[in-house]
Amino acid sequence: MATKKKTASSATSKERPTRVAVQIRQEAARFVSRELADPRLEGLVISSVSLSNDLRVAKLFFRIATIATGAEHEARRLGAQKALEKASGRLKKALTSRLGLRVAPELRFVYDEGQDARDRIEQLLDEVRREKKATD
Repeated sequence: MATKKKTASSATSKERPTRVAVQIRQEAARFVSRELADPRLEGLVISSVSLSNDLRVAKLFFRIATIATGAEHEARRLGAQKALEKASGRLKKALTSRLGLRVAPELRFVYDEGQDARDRIEQLLDEVRREKKATD
């Protein structure tokens, strides 16, 4: 019987970080869009959150919804990163109180490169399709 309890509690302990990460993503997105007036955060999307098992470190992955490319995109990304880091204290306090967390997680902001890679693949596939049509 003790084995069942261990299994159930370990399953619960693995689910909690995932559940809290989803809540953090929702609240952080709401906070950034409604309560921060920094123009560097315009078009910012919190794409996902990864939370350590002990709930002490939260990595917030973000993207910038923009058509800018190259140096302009990089400048916007760096500006957004700095704005997020500047507002991290307020965001941390808001997350802790709204989600009822005992300990405020350390917030780390990471640019989500995955969407850029997907966009580049789509662009390359479109080029191949156009070339194929041209040769047919």
